[in-house]
Amino acid sequence: MPVTRRTLIVSSLLAAGLLVGCGKKTETDSDTLVVKIGSVAPLTGPQAHIGKDNENGARMAVDEINAQGLELGGKKIQLMLIGEDDQADPKTATIVAQKLVDQGVQAVIGHLNSGTTIPASKYYHDAGIPQISPSATAIAYTAQGYKTAYRVMANDEQQGRVLGQYAVTGMGAKRIAVIDDRTAYGQGLADEFEKAAKAAGGEIVAREFTHDRATDFTAILTSIKGKNPDLLFFGGMDPQGGPMAQQMKRLGLSAGLLGGDGLQNVNFIKLAGTDAEGVTASSPGLPLEAMPGGPDFKAKFEAKYGVIQVYAPYAYDAVHVLVAAMKRAGSSDPAKVLAELPNTDHQGVTGQLKFDQKGDTQGGAVTLYRVKDGQWTVLETVQ
Repeated sequence: MPVTRRTLIVSSLLAAGLLVGCGKKTETDSDTLVVKIGSVAPLTGPQAHIGKDNENGARMAVDEINAQGLELGGKKIQLMLIGEDDQADPKTATIVAQKLVDQGVQAVIGHLNSGTTIPASKYYHDAGIPQISPSATAIAYTAQGYKTAYRVMANDEQQGRVLGQYAVTGMGAKRIAVIDDRTAYGQGLADEFEKAAKAAGGEIVAREFTHDRATDFTAILTSIKGKNPDLLFFGGMDPQGGPMAQQMKRLGLSAGLLGGDGLQNVNFIKLAGTDAEGVTASSPGLPLEAMPGGPDFKAKFEAKYGVIQVYAPYAYDAVHVLVAAMKRAGSSDPAKVLAELPNTDHQGVTGQLKFDQKGDTQGGAVTLYRVKDGQWTVLETVQ
């Protein structure tokens, strides 16, 4: 029979139908259930290096769990990590949060920044989806009363208290200037630092602010120089902290520079260059080499992804805490997982992880570091 145009169309439709049918049959016959987990961080822009670090930590945990095999309620499970970019922007974070909800994720690891984590958390709360942040430290995140919100590192109250006390008693600072970047993280940490520094006997001689896209701090630093401070505390991230350290030296500002975990990463040293020398900063948790699983994690992670920035171990632990709750629940159903998260008692890479009634990690060490010979060196850990 000759091949007509009609014959070709019918044949094509039949072929398409068979292909679709085969696709459905494979999915139906499969005994593996795909569980979607969102991972949100800035993957573009000035903080992309930290954001990708978070995503890689979460991805390594997912890959390992899938390789080992996971079953829930007698069903084989395949975890699928869906990485999203919130650009460290609060508005974008809410758009991404709604997108993940619409995609049917069963949990979210993130966001990275407090300023994005807080607005996004309402979307996950309203959808009843567990959210575990590896790195958002603002007190306000868990103070909202959402039973969906958790974090696996110390908050700004703990970190700010240690920094404020250390500034006065450990660094001998009497006259202190404070700058923050007006983000939920930067301002929150600076507020807690200021309270602790005053309580320890320090005097705040200046309180200035900038924003998290700024790179020129000449005007602010010139004003601060006139107040003759012993120490400058910056609440913000390394894309601003690096240039700030350079501009302090250029202006002849002799005050030391102190910051939080936003500065305590390898990129700060890269940005500040030789002007990073002597800068002091803190980071929640133990030093990587002192973490229970730190050395092994470092070897595995860096072989696969390169140098750890700062939060990757916490993102890795956040996934394992989530999956441990799924195992106890025997299900990936968000409501059942949420019922189990308060019962967390997990030995992770970063330490023993338990949650209080707000969703904050209990305990929480804070470690102080100083740049010496171009590297962050440990000064002390405060439990």
